Amino acid sequence: MSVTVRFAPSPTGRLHAGNIRTAIINALFAWKAGGKFILRLDDTDKERSTEEFARGIEEDIAWLGLAWSEKVKQSDRLARYDAAVETLKEMGRLYPAYETPEELELKRKRQLARGRPPVYDRAALELTDDDRAAFEAEGRKPHWRFKLEPRDVVWEDLVRGRQHVDAGSLSDPVLIRGDGTFLYTLPSVVDDIDLGITHVIRGEDHVANTAPQIQLFEALGAVAPDFGHHNLLVGAEGQALSKRDKSLSIQGMREEGLEPLAVVSYAATIGTSDPIAPHDSLDVLAEAFDFAKLSRAPARFDVHELRLLNAKLLHALPFSDVAARLEEQGVTGGEAFWDAVRGNLDVLDDAKGWWSVVTGPIEPVVEDPDFCAVAADLLPSEPWDEGTWSAWTADVKAKTGAKGKALFHPLRLALTGRPNGPELKQLLPLIGRERALKRLRGEAA
Repeated sequence: MSVTVRFAPSPTGRLHAGNIRTAIINALFAWKAGGKFILRLDDTDKERSTEEFARGIEEDIAWLGLAWSEKVKQSDRLARYDAAVETLKEMGRLYPAYETPEELELKRKRQLARGRPPVYDRAALELTDDDRAAFEAEGRKPHWRFKLEPRDVVWEDLVRGRQHVDAGSLSDPVLIRGDGTFLYTLPSVVDDIDLGITHVIRGEDHVANTAPQIQLFEALGAVAPDFGHHNLLVGAEGQALSKRDKSLSIQGMREEGLEPLAVVSYAATIGTSDPIAPHDSLDVLAEAFDFAKLSRAPARFDVHELRLLNAKLLHALPFSDVAARLEEQGVTGGEAFWDAVRGNLDVLDDAKGWWSVVTGPIEPVVEDPDFCAVAADLLPSEPWDEGTWSAWTADVKAKTGAKGKALFHPLRLALTGRPNGPELKQLLPLIGRERALKRLRGEAA
Protein backbone atom coordinates (compact mmCIF):
# COMPACT_ATOMS: atom_id res chain seq x y z
CA MET A 1 0.00 0.00 0.00
CA SER A 2 1.41 3.38 -1.01
CA VAL A 3 1.06 5.90 1.83
CA THR A 4 1.58 9.65 1.80
CA VAL A 5 0.37 11.68 4.78
CA ARG A 6 0.77 15.24 5.94
CA PHE A 7 0.86 17.19 9.17
CA ALA A 8 -0.50 20.67 8.60
CA PRO A 9 -0.02 23.10 11.51
CA SER A 10 -0.68 26.82 11.22
CA PRO A 11 2.36 28.91 12.22
CA THR A 12 0.23 31.10 14.49
CA GLY A 13 1.70 29.59 17.67
CA ARG A 14 3.92 26.78 18.96
CA LEU A 15 3.01 23.10 18.97
CA HIS A 16 1.34 21.55 22.00
CA ALA A 17 0.46 18.04 23.14
CA GLY A 18 -2.80 17.91 21.18
CA ASN A 19 -1.51 18.70 17.72
CA ILE A 20 1.84 16.97 18.12
CA ARG A 21 -0.01 13.73 18.84
CA THR A 22 -1.64 14.05 15.41
CA ALA A 23 1.81 14.52 13.87
CA ILE A 24 3.14 11.44 15.66
CA ILE A 25 0.21 9.25 14.56
CA ASN A 26 0.66 10.38 10.95
CA ALA A 27 4.41 9.78 11.00
CA LEU A 28 4.23 6.33 12.60
CA PHE A 29 1.52 5.19 10.18
CA ALA A 30 3.54 6.39 7.18
CA TRP A 31 6.82 4.88 8.34
CA LYS A 32 5.25 1.51 9.10
CA ALA A 33 4.04 1.40 5.49
CA GLY A 34 7.34 2.73 4.10
CA GLY A 35 5.54 5.89 3.00
CA LYS A 36 6.06 9.66 3.07
CA PHE A 37 5.43 12.13 5.89
CA ILE A 38 4.99 15.69 4.60
CA LEU A 39 5.08 18.88 6.66
CA ARG A 40 2.66 21.49 5.36
CA LEU A 41 2.63 24.95 6.93
CA ASP A 42 -0.86 26.42 6.62
CA ASP A 43 0.30 30.03 6.63
CA THR A 44 -2.43 31.78 4.64
CA ASP A 45 -3.48 33.76 7.73
CA LYS A 46 -1.17 36.70 7.04
CA GLU A 47 -2.04 38.59 10.21
CA ARG A 48 -1.29 35.77 12.66
CA SER A 49 1.26 33.60 10.85
CA THR A 50 4.91 34.43 11.52
CA GLU A 51 8.27 33.11 10.39
CA GLU A 52 9.26 32.80 14.05
CA PHE A 53 6.39 30.42 14.74
CA ALA A 54 7.19 28.50 11.54
CA ARG A 55 10.80 28.01 12.65
CA GLY A 56 9.64 27.01 16.12
CA ILE A 57 7.30 24.37 14.69
CA GLU A 58 10.08 22.93 12.55
CA GLU A 59 12.43 22.87 15.57
CA ASP A 60 9.84 21.06 17.69
CA ILE A 61 9.13 18.42 15.04
CA ALA A 62 12.83 17.87 14.36
CA TRP A 63 13.54 17.58 18.12
CA LEU A 64 10.94 14.82 18.35
CA GLY A 65 12.67 12.98 15.50
CA LEU A 66 9.73 13.24 13.11
CA ALA A 67 11.77 13.77 9.97
CA TRP A 68 9.65 14.99 7.07
CA SER A 69 10.34 13.99 3.49
CA GLU A 70 8.98 17.25 2.06
CA LYS A 71 7.97 20.70 3.34
CA VAL A 72 5.29 22.87 1.74
CA LYS A 73 4.12 26.39 2.56
CA GLN A 74 0.63 27.37 1.50
CA SER A 75 1.70 30.98 1.00
CA ASP A 76 3.77 29.75 -1.98
CA ARG A 77 0.75 28.14 -3.63
CA LEU A 78 -1.86 30.90 -3.85
CA ALA A 79 -1.96 30.72 -7.67
CA ARG A 80 -3.05 27.07 -7.45
CA TYR A 81 -5.92 27.98 -5.14
CA ASP A 82 -7.01 30.80 -7.44
CA ALA A 83 -7.11 28.37 -10.34
CA ALA A 84 -9.28 25.96 -8.33
CA VAL A 85 -11.64 28.84 -7.49
CA GLU A 86 -12.13 29.60 -11.18
CA THR A 87 -12.80 25.94 -11.92
CA LEU A 88 -15.49 25.78 -9.23
CA LYS A 89 -17.09 29.02 -10.40
CA GLU A 90 -17.29 27.75 -13.98
CA MET A 91 -18.97 24.59 -12.71
CA GLY A 92 -21.52 26.59 -10.74
CA ARG A 93 -20.30 25.02 -7.48
CA LEU A 94 -18.98 28.27 -5.95
CA TYR A 95 -21.37 31.18 -5.48
CA PRO A 96 -21.20 34.63 -3.87
CA ALA A 97 -23.24 35.44 -0.76
CA TYR A 98 -23.61 38.89 0.75
CA GLU A 99 -25.12 38.37 4.20
CA THR A 100 -23.31 40.08 7.05
CA PRO A 101 -22.36 38.06 10.14
CA GLU A 102 -25.18 39.76 12.00
CA GLU A 103 -27.72 38.79 9.35
CA LEU A 104 -26.53 35.20 9.36
CA GLU A 105 -26.77 35.05 13.14
CA LEU A 106 -30.32 36.39 13.02
CA LYS A 107 -31.27 33.70 10.49
CA ARG A 108 -29.73 31.06 12.70
CA LYS A 109 -31.69 32.20 15.75
CA ARG A 110 -34.95 32.24 13.82
CA GLN A 111 -34.40 28.71 12.57
CA LEU A 112 -33.59 27.44 16.05
CA ALA A 113 -36.65 29.20 17.46
CA ARG A 114 -38.78 27.32 14.94
CA GLY A 115 -37.20 24.02 15.86
CA ARG A 116 -35.27 23.77 12.63
CA PRO A 117 -31.56 23.00 12.18
CA PRO A 118 -29.50 26.19 11.56
CA VAL A 119 -28.65 25.38 7.95
CA TYR A 120 -27.91 28.15 5.45
CA ASP A 121 -31.02 28.73 3.30
CA ARG A 122 -29.14 29.42 0.05
CA ALA A 123 -30.85 32.77 -0.30
CA ALA A 124 -27.80 34.00 -2.20
CA LEU A 125 -28.66 31.67 -5.09
CA GLU A 126 -31.88 33.63 -5.62
CA LEU A 127 -30.08 36.97 -6.07
CA THR A 128 -30.32 38.68 -9.46
CA ASP A 129 -27.51 40.58 -11.11
CA ASP A 130 -29.24 43.79 -9.97
CA ASP A 131 -29.38 42.52 -6.37
CA ARG A 132 -25.68 41.74 -6.39
CA ALA A 133 -24.87 45.09 -7.96
CA ALA A 134 -26.87 46.84 -5.24
CA PHE A 135 -24.96 45.02 -2.51
CA GLU A 136 -21.68 45.91 -4.20
CA ALA A 137 -22.77 49.56 -4.36
CA GLU A 138 -23.34 49.45 -0.60
CA GLY A 139 -19.73 48.41 -0.21
CA ARG A 140 -20.50 44.80 0.65
CA LYS A 141 -17.93 42.22 -0.42
CA PRO A 142 -19.19 38.68 -1.02
CA HIS A 143 -18.01 35.59 0.73
CA TRP A 144 -18.05 32.50 -1.48
CA ARG A 145 -19.85 29.28 -0.63
CA PHE A 146 -19.34 25.79 -2.04
CA LYS A 147 -22.64 24.35 -3.26
CA LEU A 148 -23.08 20.89 -1.80
CA GLU A 149 -24.90 18.16 -3.65
CA PRO A 150 -27.85 16.90 -1.54
CA ARG A 151 -26.78 13.27 -1.25
CA ASP A 152 -25.38 10.81 1.24
CA VAL A 153 -21.60 10.93 1.56
CA VAL A 154 -20.06 7.68 2.79
CA TRP A 155 -16.51 6.83 3.84
CA GLU A 156 -14.76 4.06 5.73
CA ASP A 157 -13.03 5.83 8.57
CA LEU A 158 -9.73 4.26 9.62
CA VAL A 159 -10.68 4.65 13.29
CA ARG A 160 -14.45 5.07 13.48
CA GLY A 161 -15.52 2.59 10.80
CA ARG A 162 -18.23 3.25 8.23
CA GLN A 163 -19.49 6.83 8.33
CA HIS A 164 -22.19 8.56 6.33
CA VAL A 165 -23.50 12.12 6.28
CA ASP A 166 -26.47 13.55 4.43
CA ALA A 167 -24.91 16.58 2.76
CA GLY A 168 -28.40 17.96 2.29
CA SER A 169 -28.52 18.56 6.03
CA LEU A 170 -25.40 20.75 5.98
CA SER A 171 -24.82 24.41 5.23
CA ASP A 172 -22.86 25.17 2.09
CA PRO A 173 -19.40 25.85 3.54
CA VAL A 174 -17.72 29.22 3.05
CA LEU A 175 -14.45 28.76 1.16
CA ILE A 176 -13.45 32.41 0.69
CA ARG A 177 -13.98 35.24 3.16
CA GLY A 178 -15.31 38.65 2.23
CA ASP A 179 -11.76 40.04 2.27
CA GLY A 180 -10.71 37.50 -0.36
CA THR A 181 -8.68 35.26 1.96
CA PHE A 182 -9.15 31.51 1.99
CA LEU A 183 -10.55 29.49 4.81
CA TYR A 184 -8.92 26.15 5.58
CA THR A 185 -10.96 23.87 3.33
CA LEU A 186 -10.10 24.80 -0.25
CA PRO A 187 -6.30 25.21 0.10
CA SER A 188 -6.15 21.99 2.10
CA VAL A 189 -8.02 19.96 -0.51
CA VAL A 190 -6.01 21.44 -3.40
CA ASP A 191 -2.77 20.65 -1.56
CA ASP A 192 -3.87 17.11 -0.78
CA ILE A 193 -4.61 16.55 -4.46
CA ASP A 194 -1.32 18.02 -5.69
CA LEU A 195 0.80 16.29 -3.05
CA GLY A 196 -0.82 12.91 -3.63
CA ILE A 197 -2.02 12.57 -0.04
CA THR A 198 -3.46 9.08 0.36
CA HIS A 199 -4.62 9.31 3.98
CA VAL A 200 -5.85 12.29 6.00
CA ILE A 201 -5.42 11.49 9.69
CA ARG A 202 -6.63 14.07 12.19
CA GLY A 203 -8.63 14.61 15.37
CA GLU A 204 -12.25 13.58 15.61
CA ASP A 205 -13.27 17.23 15.91
CA HIS A 206 -12.86 17.33 12.11
CA VAL A 207 -15.38 14.56 11.37
CA ALA A 208 -18.08 17.12 10.51
CA ASN A 209 -15.81 18.64 7.83
CA THR A 210 -15.24 15.39 6.00
CA ALA A 211 -18.39 15.13 3.86
CA PRO A 212 -18.02 18.63 2.32
CA GLN A 213 -14.33 17.99 1.73
CA ILE A 214 -15.03 14.70 -0.05
CA GLN A 215 -17.46 16.53 -2.35
CA LEU A 216 -14.83 19.20 -2.98
CA PHE A 217 -12.25 16.55 -3.93
CA GLU A 218 -14.75 15.09 -6.37
CA ALA A 219 -15.72 18.50 -7.81
CA LEU A 220 -12.04 19.12 -8.56
CA GLY A 221 -11.79 15.80 -10.38
CA ALA A 222 -9.91 13.87 -7.72
CA VAL A 223 -10.51 10.74 -5.69
CA ALA A 224 -10.74 11.64 -2.02
CA PRO A 225 -8.07 10.15 0.26
CA ASP A 226 -8.91 7.77 3.07
CA PHE A 227 -9.82 9.51 6.31
CA GLY A 228 -9.08 8.59 9.91
CA HIS A 229 -10.26 10.56 12.95
CA HIS A 230 -8.47 9.73 16.18
CA ASN A 231 -9.63 10.44 19.71
CA LEU A 232 -8.79 13.79 21.27
CA LEU A 233 -6.72 14.61 24.34
CA VAL A 234 -8.05 15.80 27.67
CA GLY A 235 -6.23 16.56 30.90
CA ALA A 236 -5.50 14.11 33.70
CA GLU A 237 -8.86 14.85 35.32
CA GLY A 238 -10.79 14.85 32.05
CA GLN A 239 -10.66 18.62 31.64
CA ALA A 240 -10.02 20.43 28.37
CA LEU A 241 -6.34 21.04 27.63
CA SER A 242 -5.18 24.63 27.83
CA LYS A 243 -2.92 25.89 25.07
CA ARG A 244 -1.60 28.43 27.58
CA ASP A 245 -0.21 25.68 29.82
CA LYS A 246 3.49 25.68 28.94
CA SER A 247 4.00 22.19 30.38
CA LEU A 248 1.80 20.95 27.51
CA SER A 249 3.83 22.71 24.80
CA ILE A 250 6.66 20.94 23.04
CA GLN A 251 8.85 23.97 23.73
CA GLY A 252 8.06 23.66 27.45
CA MET A 253 8.85 19.95 27.43
CA ARG A 254 12.18 20.63 25.77
CA GLU A 255 13.04 23.33 28.30
CA GLU A 256 12.08 21.00 31.15
CA GLY A 257 14.64 18.52 29.87
CA LEU A 258 12.30 15.72 28.86
CA GLU A 259 13.61 13.17 26.38
CA PRO A 260 12.03 13.39 22.91
CA LEU A 261 11.62 9.62 22.78
CA ALA A 262 9.73 9.73 26.08
CA VAL A 263 7.36 12.38 24.70
CA VAL A 264 6.76 10.40 21.51
CA SER A 265 6.35 7.12 23.40
CA TYR A 266 3.79 8.71 25.68
CA ALA A 267 1.83 10.49 22.97
CA ALA A 268 1.77 7.38 20.79
CA THR A 269 0.47 5.01 23.48
CA ILE A 270 -2.04 7.02 25.53
CA GLY A 271 -5.56 6.37 24.35
CA THR A 272 -4.56 3.00 22.88
CA SER A 273 -4.66 -0.60 24.04
CA ASP A 274 -0.85 -0.65 24.29
CA PRO A 275 0.77 -0.19 27.72
CA ILE A 276 2.34 3.18 28.38
CA ALA A 277 6.04 2.41 28.33
CA PRO A 278 9.30 3.83 27.00
CA HIS A 279 10.38 2.53 23.60
CA ASP A 280 13.86 2.04 22.22
CA SER A 281 13.26 3.88 18.96
CA LEU A 282 10.72 5.43 16.62
CA ASP A 283 11.03 2.34 14.43
CA VAL A 284 9.79 0.15 17.28
CA LEU A 285 6.87 2.51 17.85
CA ALA A 286 6.03 2.53 14.15
CA GLU A 287 6.05 -1.24 13.92
CA ALA A 288 3.60 -1.47 16.83
CA PHE A 289 1.23 1.19 15.46
CA ASP A 290 -2.27 0.08 14.48
CA PHE A 291 -5.46 2.12 14.14
CA ALA A 292 -7.36 -0.79 15.67
CA LYS A 293 -5.61 -0.08 18.98
CA LEU A 294 -6.98 3.47 19.22
CA SER A 295 -9.78 3.96 21.73
CA ARG A 296 -12.86 5.99 20.87
CA ALA A 297 -12.79 7.55 24.35
CA PRO A 298 -10.75 10.73 24.94
CA ALA A 299 -7.11 10.07 25.81
CA ARG A 300 -5.92 11.52 29.12
CA PHE A 301 -2.66 13.46 28.95
CA ASP A 302 -1.09 13.52 32.41
CA VAL A 303 2.13 15.57 32.64
CA HIS A 304 3.07 13.77 35.86
CA GLU A 305 2.73 10.41 34.11
CA LEU A 306 4.89 11.69 31.24
CA ARG A 307 7.59 12.73 33.70
CA LEU A 308 7.57 9.29 35.31
CA LEU A 309 7.88 7.70 31.87
CA ASN A 310 10.79 10.02 31.09
CA ALA A 311 12.60 8.90 34.24
CA LYS A 312 11.93 5.25 33.41
CA LEU A 313 13.43 5.74 29.95
CA LEU A 314 16.56 7.39 31.38
CA HIS A 315 17.05 4.62 33.93
CA ALA A 316 17.29 2.07 31.11
CA LEU A 317 19.60 4.03 28.79
CA PRO A 318 23.08 2.60 28.28
CA PHE A 319 26.04 4.92 28.73
CA SER A 320 26.78 4.93 25.01
CA ASP A 321 23.46 6.68 24.36
CA VAL A 322 24.24 9.59 26.68
CA ALA A 323 28.04 9.81 26.71
CA ALA A 324 28.31 12.75 24.31
CA ARG A 325 25.54 14.71 26.01
CA LEU A 326 27.08 14.19 29.45
CA GLU A 327 30.44 15.37 28.17
CA GLU A 328 28.79 18.52 26.76
CA GLN A 329 27.52 19.22 30.28
CA GLY A 330 30.99 18.78 31.76
CA VAL A 331 30.14 15.43 33.33
CA THR A 332 33.21 13.28 32.76
CA GLY A 333 32.64 10.42 35.17
CA GLY A 334 32.29 7.84 32.45
CA GLU A 335 30.25 4.67 32.54
CA ALA A 336 30.86 4.01 36.24
CA PHE A 337 29.28 7.35 37.17
CA TRP A 338 26.35 6.84 34.79
CA ASP A 339 25.62 3.39 36.17
CA ALA A 340 25.73 4.84 39.68
CA VAL A 341 23.35 7.74 39.19
CA ARG A 342 20.98 6.98 36.29
CA GLY A 343 18.43 5.31 38.55
CA ASN A 344 18.06 8.60 40.45
CA LEU A 345 17.49 10.90 37.48
CA ASP A 346 14.21 12.48 36.44
CA VAL A 347 15.86 14.36 33.54
CA LEU A 348 19.38 14.10 32.17
CA ASP A 349 20.32 17.51 33.59
CA ASP A 350 20.01 15.99 37.07
CA ALA A 351 23.28 14.19 36.37
CA LYS A 352 25.11 17.51 36.76
CA GLY A 353 23.92 17.75 40.34
CA TRP A 354 25.24 14.31 41.19
CA TRP A 355 28.52 15.05 39.42
CA SER A 356 28.86 18.05 41.71
CA VAL A 357 28.27 15.75 44.67
CA VAL A 358 31.04 13.47 43.45
CA THR A 359 33.60 16.12 42.54
CA GLY A 360 32.68 18.77 45.10
CA PRO A 361 33.06 20.98 46.82
CA ILE A 362 29.89 20.42 48.84
CA GLU A 363 28.93 21.39 52.37
CA PRO A 364 28.56 18.11 54.26
CA VAL A 365 25.75 17.64 56.76
CA VAL A 366 27.27 16.25 59.95
CA GLU A 367 24.52 15.48 62.48
CA ASP A 368 26.72 13.49 64.87
CA PRO A 369 30.35 14.66 64.79
CA ASP A 370 31.55 11.92 67.16
CA PHE A 371 29.99 9.17 65.05
CA CYS A 372 31.43 10.63 61.82
CA ALA A 373 34.86 11.00 63.44
CA VAL A 374 34.89 7.29 64.26
CA ALA A 375 33.80 6.53 60.69
CA ALA A 376 36.60 8.73 59.36
CA ASP A 377 39.20 6.90 61.42
CA LEU A 378 37.97 3.59 60.00
CA LEU A 379 38.13 4.64 56.34
CA PRO A 380 40.19 2.00 54.52
CA SER A 381 43.06 2.81 52.24
CA GLU A 382 42.54 3.05 48.51
CA PRO A 383 42.09 1.59 45.91
CA TRP A 384 38.34 1.38 46.43
CA ASP A 385 35.71 -0.64 44.61
CA GLU A 386 32.04 -1.50 45.11
CA GLY A 387 32.96 -3.80 48.00
CA THR A 388 34.55 -0.96 49.97
CA TRP A 389 31.26 0.48 51.27
CA SER A 390 30.10 -2.85 52.70
CA ALA A 391 33.43 -3.59 54.39
CA TRP A 392 33.75 -0.06 55.83
CA THR A 393 30.21 0.15 57.19
CA ALA A 394 30.65 -3.30 58.78
CA ASP A 395 33.67 -1.93 60.66
CA VAL A 396 31.74 1.21 61.70
CA LYS A 397 28.83 -0.92 62.92
CA ALA A 398 31.15 -3.12 64.95
CA LYS A 399 32.85 -0.09 66.50
CA THR A 400 29.74 2.02 67.27
CA GLY A 401 26.92 -0.49 67.53
CA ALA A 402 24.89 1.58 65.05
CA LYS A 403 22.82 -0.31 62.52
CA GLY A 404 20.13 0.30 59.90
CA LYS A 405 19.17 3.92 59.40
CA ALA A 406 21.25 5.01 62.39
CA LEU A 407 24.31 3.65 60.59
CA PHE A 408 23.70 4.57 56.98
CA HIS A 409 21.79 7.87 57.16
CA PRO A 410 24.46 10.01 58.88
CA LEU A 411 27.12 8.63 56.53
CA ARG A 412 25.05 9.52 53.49
CA LEU A 413 24.40 13.06 54.78
CA ALA A 414 28.08 13.61 55.46
CA LEU A 415 29.31 12.16 52.18
CA THR A 416 26.72 13.66 49.83
CA GLY A 417 24.95 16.43 51.73
CA ARG A 418 21.64 14.79 50.70
CA PRO A 419 19.28 12.45 52.55
CA ASN A 420 18.66 10.23 49.52
CA GLY A 421 20.41 9.24 46.34
CA PRO A 422 22.35 6.58 44.46
CA GLU A 423 23.74 3.51 46.15
CA LEU A 424 26.84 4.53 48.05
CA LYS A 425 28.63 1.31 47.17
CA GLN A 426 28.87 2.80 43.66
CA LEU A 427 29.20 6.46 44.62
CA LEU A 428 31.86 6.12 47.32
CA PRO A 429 34.71 5.01 44.98
CA LEU A 430 33.91 7.98 42.73
CA ILE A 431 34.05 10.43 45.66
CA GLY A 432 37.43 9.08 46.71
CA ARG A 433 39.14 8.82 50.09
CA GLU A 434 40.47 12.38 50.34
CA ARG A 435 37.08 14.06 49.80
CA ALA A 436 35.27 11.48 51.93
CA LEU A 437 37.65 12.05 54.82
CA LYS A 438 37.20 15.83 54.76
CA ARG A 439 33.42 15.61 54.51
CA LEU A 440 33.22 13.21 57.48
CA ARG A 441 35.17 15.81 59.44
CA GLY A 442 32.67 18.51 58.44
CA GLU A 443 34.91 20.21 55.90
CA ALA A 444 33.70 21.43 52.51
CA ALA A 445 35.23 19.19 49.87
